[in-house]
Amino acid sequence: MNEALVTDGITHDVTTDSASINGETILEAEDLSVFYGETRALNHVSMTIPERQVTAIIGPSGCGKSTFLRSINRMNDLISSCRVEGELRFRGKNIYDTDVDPVALRRAIGMVFQRPNPFPKSIYDNVAYGLKIQGIEDNMDHRVEQALRRAALWDEVADDLSKSGLDLSGGQQQRLCIARAIAPDPEVILMDEPASALDPVATAQIEDLIEELAEQYTVVIVTHNMQQAARISDLTAVFLTGGELVEVGPTAQIFGNPENQRVEDYITGKFG
Repeated sequence: MNEALVTDGITHDVTTDSASINGETILEAEDLSVFYGETRALNHVSMTIPERQVTAIIGPSGCGKSTFLRSINRMNDLISSCRVEGELRFRGKNIYDTDVDPVALRRAIGMVFQRPNPFPKSIYDNVAYGLKIQGIEDNMDHRVEQALRRAALWDEVADDLSKSGLDLSGGQQQRLCIARAIAPDPEVILMDEPASALDPVATAQIEDLIEELAEQYTVVIVTHNMQQAARISDLTAVFLTGGELVEVGPTAQIFGNPENQRVEDYITGKFG
């Protein structure tokens, strides 16, 4: 699926370490810094993200969590003042190389935003839009159904796909947005606090869905909810003030026995 993204002759790097829990690395940041004008939002971040696992990004407000997430599929390209230094590799290929097509990249790396943002279209057209914008036109009915099934929404909407996506509940709208993101069959799904605007029942549904999606996709989630990170993630990265990645490791270790005192202070509520 990445032929348009990865140039011929590039060998995919496969690295394993304790931070990736012995999983195959799909994403790797190396000395990554991001600036908005003169303001540094990320400060020399280096980490690996394992394939088909859930990686949680946590930390206080303004620490660079969302900037890091948006860097992974070059959403920051849309901000004219943004400048990126270092490398961020997807299957061994630096996504900021000049020969990388951002549109092809975003097909491989989809994104779900904090607040549900369905289009003022039918349920069917919301999901189909995610396909059509990528130039996919064949087997549309099947693709829409499969995306809705993977997003655990099909059984609730199958009888009325012409219904406006705006008429769904908040939790259903977010699952519709997830269906739209996975319809082009990406390898990675980025989620920026996907449950922060939802009630506890809808939040639980999204968390269950994330765990199911990780069986097929790599999921990277930014969350301000440390309990949520502890529940659903395999790997946790802790960013602190100044866009600094302070510690990354298996979630059980980060929440049970972090190596860095600043991380322990943050986890236990002593600051942040």
